[in-house]
Amino acid sequence: MRLLFALCIALFAPLAQATLPIQHWQTARGAQVYLLENRALPMLDVSIQFRAGHAWEDKRPAGTASLTAHLFSAGTADLSEQQISDRLADSGAQLSPTVDDDLAGFNLRTLSSADELASSATLLAALLATPQFPETILERERARTISGLKEAETKPETLAERAFSAAVFGTHPYARDADVASVTSITRDDLVAFYKDRYRADGAVVVMVGDIDRAGAEALAERLTAGLPAGRPVPWSLPAVAPLAAASEARIAHPATQAHIMVGQPGMKRGDPDYFPLFVGNYIFGGGGFVSRMTDEVRQKRGLAYSVYSYFLPRLEYGPLMIGLQTKRESTGEALAVVRQTLSKFLAEGPTAAELKAAKSNLVDGFPLRIENNRKILDYVAMVAFYQLPATYIDDFIRNIEGVTIEQIRDAFRRRVDPGRMATVVVAGDQASP
Repeated sequence: MRLLFALCIALFAPLAQATLPIQHWQTARGAQVYLLENRALPMLDVSIQFRAGHAWEDKRPAGTASLTAHLFSAGTADLSEQQISDRLADSGAQLSPTVDDDLAGFNLRTLSSADELASSATLLAALLATPQFPETILERERARTISGLKEAETKPETLAERAFSAAVFGTHPYARDADVASVTSITRDDLVAFYKDRYRADGAVVVMVGDIDRAGAEALAERLTAGLPAGRPVPWSLPAVAPLAAASEARIAHPATQAHIMVGQPGMKRGDPDYFPLFVGNYIFGGGGFVSRMTDEVRQKRGLAYSVYSYFLPRLEYGPLMIGLQTKRESTGEALAVVRQTLSKFLAEGPTAAELKAAKSNLVDGFPLRIENNRKILDYVAMVAFYQLPATYIDDFIRNIEGVTIEQIRDAFRRRVDPGRMATVVVAGDQASP
C-alpha cells in the first residue's frame, strides 16, 4: 500500500503543481468540449453534463430530473438493462449519473485501450441517443424512490432542509423538492419530454481528462453528441434569486432529542466577483471545521454542539449561505443566540490577521490534494466548463486565495450577509422559545 501511494504521488504531483493545459473547442452540433491530456495511466475519465437539473423541471412534477437521469441505463433501442450492465462489466468501465439543482449528466471512467474505449464510447453514445425509459423499470424506480422519501420524511434533518429551502428561495425553482405526491405523478411521457427538451447537443458540456490525444477526443465528443435530440429551443437561463425582504423563523415540532437548526439566506453564484473574499472569510467563520470561529464559540467554549458549520453553495444563480448545527432541545435558544452574536461580531470586525494567515495556509496547502488524480481533476474542470468560468480558474486559484485581504473579507461580508434578513428553521427545538 505504501508503494502504491508513493507511485500515485509520483504520477500526479507534477500535473497538480503545473499549469493545467486545458484545450477547448466546440463540436459540429454546438457541444462545448474541454480536454486535459494526462498519459500517466491508461485511463480516461469523461463527463458530459446538461442544464437538466431539478431547477429546469418547469411545470413537470418535482423529481422528474432525477428519475430521467437514473433511467438512461434502463434500456436503449437495442439493449436491455441487463445487457447494459453486462457491457459495462465486460469492459471494466464505470458509469454513474449525477444530478443536482443546476445540472444532470454522466461520469464515465474507462480504460483507454482501443477495444475498451470503443466499447465504452459506443455504449454511452447509445444511452444518450436512444434511452427508452421502460414503463416497468420506471414503476420499480418510482416505488423505490417513494419508499426512500417516506423514510426521509420522518427525519428531522429532511424537514429542516425542506423548510430552509422554501424559506430562502420561495417560489424560485431552487425551492423545488420531490415528495411522495410529486414522484407518484411522474409518467414516462414526463421523462421523454424532459429528455428531448434538456438533453440537447447545443447544451452539452463534455470534459475529458486522461489518456487521449486531441484527435481522439474530437472523434469521441462528436460520437457522444451526434445522436442527442435536436428538440425545440428551450431557455438556458434561470430566473434571478430574490433577496429576502425580512427575517423569518419557523419552528417545526418533532420528537427528536436534538434540535436541528439552519440559518441563512441567498449567498452567491458561480463567477461571483466576491467569491474569494467570501470563500476565505467563510473558512474562518464556520467552514474550517475545528479551526473555525463558530466551532470555537459554540462547541469549544460552551459545549452546545458537537458540530457547527457554515458554507456558501454557489450555483448558476444565487445559492444559499447556510449555518447549521444540532443541539439539545433545551439549548436551542442559547445556541441560536451564540450563532447570531458570533456572526454579528464577525461582520463588525472581520477576521484577525492570525486567522487569515492560518486560513490561507490551510487552503493553499490542501489544494493539491483536490486535483491529485484524474477523477478529481475531472470534477474541477467540469465545474469550470459548466459554469463558464475563466479558463485559468484552476491555475489562478492559489494566487486568488493568497491575494485576499482582511479589508476585502470585511467589505464582502458586510455587503452580502444581512442578519436582519435571514431565514431560521428549527426542527425539534423548544417550541416555547422566542
